[in-house]
Amino acid sequence: MDIKEYFARISYRGSYDKPDLATLTDIFQHHIRAVPFENLSIHCGESIELDLEATYNKIVRKKRGGWCMENNHLLSWVLKTLGYDVTLLGSNVYVPEYDAYADEIDHLLLKVVLDGKSYIVDGGFGMTYQIWQPMELVSGTDQPQIPGVFRFLEESGVWYLEKVKRKQWVPNQSVSTSHNVEKEVCRRVYLFTLQPRDIEEFRASNTHLQTAPDSLFVTKSMCSLQTPDGVRALVGWKLTEIKYNYKDNMDLVEIRILADEEMEKTLKEKFSVTLDKKFVPINTSRLSLF
Repeated sequence: MDIKEYFARISYRGSYDKPDLATLTDIFQHHIRAVPFENLSIHCGESIELDLEATYNKIVRKKRGGWCMENNHLLSWVLKTLGYDVTLLGSNVYVPEYDAYADEIDHLLLKVVLDGKSYIVDGGFGMTYQIWQPMELVSGTDQPQIPGVFRFLEESGVWYLEKVKRKQWVPNQSVSTSHNVEKEVCRRVYLFTLQPRDIEEFRASNTHLQTAPDSLFVTKSMCSLQTPDGVRALVGWKLTEIKYNYKDNMDLVEIRILADEEMEKTLKEKFSVTLDKKFVPINTSRLSLF
């Protein structure tokens, strides 16, 4: 594994001799705009491994993306290589369908300590809940970013991440299958503690999420990539492209339903992803990812 090869993969040409917040933010933003959040392996007959070298080979050499346990595992190696103080944390993702958080940890994120301050670095959530900058670990303070306003709330040692959403303007509303001009203003994302984790603690979750019949990742094929002004996502056959804060504090949401024969070309042109095996899209869950 070679840090310069990783930098070439994310088109990062900045300095990296000083492990400071500016460098961390720059590398992080290059990563989320180059490496998709995706679960396509599940839907083209591949398994998702937790082995760091396998993840490096998949993301850096094969120019694929991955989910949290791949993206953030790789980012932890990158940041440690550059001299950052990095700790793996585990979180429980909020499931709106059940108005509850997952029972077990099912999401990997990173804590980075810089000049006595702790920051959460999470390059593996994707969609519209993907943070664009490291977030300082402070409770009750709004942290505005281009995707929206994020904040942490802490209660008895448990930290909660929330996002305040903008209204969405959907020109071709009839295409949408979910209520896209949302009444919901604040959305819970996940909860976590500061207990340090080892990658081995995510092995059971990594297996469960790609095999359980009711897993969101089994019932939906997804690929999302942050762009300079928003995010694009392919979920099942639905391609959604969002421009943040397009006008009047509203996000522009453009939706198109693709035909099977458009899939390969769309993955290549919109996400720079080329798959080795036949991809079978699926979307049997009604849960909205936006």
